[in-house]
Amino acid sequence: MDKPQIICHLEKSLNFTVFDGRWIPCSAKFVILGGHPNGTGALQIYEIDGTEVNLIREVGKGKAFKCGTFGASSLKDRHLATGDFEGKLQVWNLEDLTFPVYSVKAHKEIINCIDGIGGQGTSIGAPEIVTGSRDGLVKVWDPRLKEVPVATMQPFEEDTTRDCWSVCFGNSYNNTHRTVCASYDNGDVKLFDLRKLCVLWEANLKNGVCCVEFDRRDIPMNKLVATTLESKFYVFDLLVQHPKQGYPHLMEKAHKSTIWACRHLPQNREVFMTCGGSGSLCLWKYKYPTKRKEKDGDGITKGVIGSVELLQNATLSTQPIPSFDWSPDKLGLALCTGLDQAFRVLITTKLNLL
Repeated sequence: MDKPQIICHLEKSLNFTVFDGRWIPCSAKFVILGGHPNGTGALQIYEIDGTEVNLIREVGKGKAFKCGTFGASSLKDRHLATGDFEGKLQVWNLEDLTFPVYSVKAHKEIINCIDGIGGQGTSIGAPEIVTGSRDGLVKVWDPRLKEVPVATMQPFEEDTTRDCWSVCFGNSYNNTHRTVCASYDNGDVKLFDLRKLCVLWEANLKNGVCCVEFDRRDIPMNKLVATTLESKFYVFDLLVQHPKQGYPHLMEKAHKSTIWACRHLPQNREVFMTCGGSGSLCLWKYKYPTKRKEKDGDGITKGVIGSVELLQNATLSTQPIPSFDWSPDKLGLALCTGLDQAFRVLITTKLNLL
């Protein structure tokens, strides 16, 4: 009992498939996104009241929602950006869900993944949203511009188009630097430099990569976690890039199933949760090596990878857990959604001792 404990505080079953859930910043409320059996979208807003969770708003929309983020919105507005099965990117004012405040046909096919930057009180750089789709394209959008993406990352004409499964922002530590990481169904992971509009680094992990996430968005690149189909996740140390060996990394097996998602704890970037296809959660802590860089045999500086420790695990469902979101305001409070048509509010204890 001296280890952190993962406790299911609240659980609620729904009558539609749940794909994503996000905490509304600076509140005890969260948003649930999904789709009804007839293909229409479902957006619900809940509020926690002690040991109860109350539905305070619900709307149905044209197409099922696949993903959402508050990352590009200010704490004053708290606008939600969503991607749907029709390829539409929409931004919603949660106080009035009649019409989106921004809408664009971003992709020809389903938007699998979304991330935001420039909001949440950081005010570093432009407020931007990145989307990844089954059409193989990764696009960066500024909600202040209509219908035209800021940047588009696409394969060469002779290359096979791959399904983009995950995107995330990082390296946004000032007004000029910003990086996008994208992962694909064939195992590719690519880092795009938005300032130079070029590929910084790429690798293939041999299995479809379900999720990529930097340990922090608004600092110089430090670590990146990538999760894959066959029970493996990778941690890359991004401090030093070797010209031949690339970034140092470790590989760990977990869940005995697909690892759908990874989310770093906002209050401690060395702690992260992984979500399994077996309905399980694993809590990890990264440990740095005694030195993070050294010289190789040719005198070239290379990085040194650390290790990960499994702190705790718990099984919550018989179905996969595709999304997980830590509360940015309350240490240890989290929300996860399952393909058993349910969401759960979790409390993880003793994180302040790590």
